[in-house]
Amino acid sequence: MKIRAKTDSDVASIATLFYESVHQIASQSYTPQQLKAWAPESPDLKQWQLRLARLETLVADFEGVLAGFISYTVDGHIEFLYTAPAFTRQGVASKLFEAAVQILQTKGVTNLSTEASIVARPFFEFMGFSVVEEQVVERNGVQLRRFAMTRVSMKDKAQA
Repeated sequence: MKIRAKTDSDVASIATLFYESVHQIASQSYTPQQLKAWAPESPDLKQWQLRLARLETLVADFEGVLAGFISYTVDGHIEFLYTAPAFTRQGVASKLFEAAVQILQTKGVTNLSTEASIVARPFFEFMGFSVVEEQVVERNGVQLRRFAMTRVSMKDKAQA
């Protein structure tokens, strides 16, 4: 598996992976109505292109197949971290996360933040994040539960 920077040609695959990940992996923690609001069936590729343009994005490429992606800001806020359903529990998210941490550390970033879903919360806790607050957000008229999380001093976890 190769971790690389996303290219413009990856956007459609990223949008598809996001949809499949939300609807398959998160289906045990959210209702069908919540899943549809979170990840509509027909993604707006132009919106994805615009949103990803303001983020740093790495993809996990497994022999030409997108296995996962992580998108983050230059100050350490993780916007997206998703794995394709066929690649869950195979270390894809961990490898993407570690690659992003290495890049951020070279830029002097020591603190990370994210808003994690119910499903993603255990992963982020394992990576050293703590819940700051539980949140309820609205997506397309539907409320979703998530967790604002932070990780202070990345050096400690990266060296462990």
